[in-house]
Amino acid sequence: MNPRRWWLRRTLRFRITVVSTGVALLCLLALTLLAPSLIGRVQVGAVDAELARAGAVRVLDVAGNPLDGGPAPDLTPQEIRRLKAGERVLRVDGPSAHRWLGRVVFTADGTPQLHVTGDTLVGYREANELGTRWLAVAAVLVAGLVGIATWLSVRSSLRPVERMRAAAGELPRGERLPVPAARDELQALAVALNALLARRDEATERLRRFTGDAAHELRSPVTSVRAQAEVAVAHPDPDFSLEVLESVVEESERLSSLVDALLMLARADTGELPRAEPVDLVLQAQAAVERMPETGLLLSIHAPIGACLIQAARTEVELVLDNLIRNASRYAQTFIRISVLPAPREIRLLVDDDGHGIPPEHREKVFDRFHRVESDRGRATGGFGLGLALVAHLVTRRRGTVRALESPEGGARLEVRWPAYR
Repeated sequence: MNPRRWWLRRTLRFRITVVSTGVALLCLLALTLLAPSLIGRVQVGAVDAELARAGAVRVLDVAGNPLDGGPAPDLTPQEIRRLKAGERVLRVDGPSAHRWLGRVVFTADGTPQLHVTGDTLVGYREANELGTRWLAVAAVLVAGLVGIATWLSVRSSLRPVERMRAAAGELPRGERLPVPAARDELQALAVALNALLARRDEATERLRRFTGDAAHELRSPVTSVRAQAEVAVAHPDPDFSLEVLESVVEESERLSSLVDALLMLARADTGELPRAEPVDLVLQAQAAVERMPETGLLLSIHAPIGACLIQAARTEVELVLDNLIRNASRYAQTFIRISVLPAPREIRLLVDDDGHGIPPEHREKVFDRFHRVESDRGRATGGFGLGLALVAHLVTRRRGTVRALESPEGGARLEVRWPAYR
C-alpha cells in the first residue's frame, strides 16, 4: 500500500496525535543525547565554584615541582602547560574525575609561581550514565503523555465541529445553524455553512421552479401534437391530414424554440463568464437591426457618431439586443426606436416601442422566467417568457442593470446599463 495514501486515509485526530507525539519524542531524545554533556557541566560548574571559594592552594614552580613542601601533584607536563596558560583541566579516570584550576603569581622578586587548586569528582561517570538513562525513560513517558493529551484535546476541539456537521445534515430546508457568539474558527465555520445552506436552498428552489415551469411550457405543444395526431389517425382524410401536418410543424417549431431557449438559460446558469472585451454598442445595435426579419415596423437607431465601448462579451451583447428587439417587435404597432446614450462610467441602451406598454405592477416581474403580462399573449405571438429573463441574467452578471419603464410614446421602454470600457 502507498504510505502517503495510507496516511491521508487516517483521521485528522490520528494524524495530529502522531505528529505531535513524534515531534515531542524527537526533541526529548535529542535532549537525552545531550544529557552527559549537560550533567557534566553542572557537576564541574559546582566544583569550580567550591574551589574558587574554599579550595586548598598548592604552590608550584613553573615546571610543576612543589614549593610548599607537599608531595608532587598528579599532573602531566601537558596539564601543567594548560594551567599556566590559564585553562582549566578535567581528567576522567574510571568512575571518578579530577578537576584543577591554576594561575601564575609573581613573587616580590619577580619569580613566577603556579598556584593550583584541585578536587575529585566522585561518581562523575555513574551520574552521567544514570542521568542519561532516566532522561531516556522520561522522554518516552512524556511523549506518551503528550500523545494522550493531544488526542483528548483534538477530540474535544472537534466535538463542536462534529455536532455542527450532524446538525447541518439534518437541517430542513430554510433552517440555519446557530452561530456561536465567540469570534473564533467555529463561528467562521458556522457562517460559511449557513451561506452554503442558503445557496443550496436557493439552487433547489430555482431548480424546482424552473423544472415545473419548463414542464408546464413543454406540455402544451406536446399535448397539441399528440391530440391532433390521434384525431388524424382516428379520422383518416387527406385534406385533414395535411392540415394536421401543418399544425404539427408549427407546434414542433415552437417546441424547438422553447428547448433552445431553455438550453441557453441552462448554459447561462452555469456561472461561466466568457472573457470580457471592449464591444462597440453602436455597431452591435446596427448589426442587430440588420439581422431582424422584415416585420413592417420602422426601426430607427439614435446613437452618437463615435464608438460607445462597453465591458462585455460580444456574443452576450448580440443575444441581449436580439431579444430586446424581438420582444419589442411582438407588441409594437408602427415603430421601434433604439437609443445608445454614452456616459463617463456607463453606457445606456434604450429600446422603445409604441405598443400598449407594460403595466407598473409587471415591470419588475417581466424579467422572471416564464412570466407573461397576459397569459394568452405569449402563446399567440410565439413568446415563452424567457427572452427578458436571459437579458437580465446576461447584463447583471457583467455588473450592469436592466429595468422596464414607460416610453414617451406610451409604449414600453426597456433600459439596459453596462459599465463603460476604461
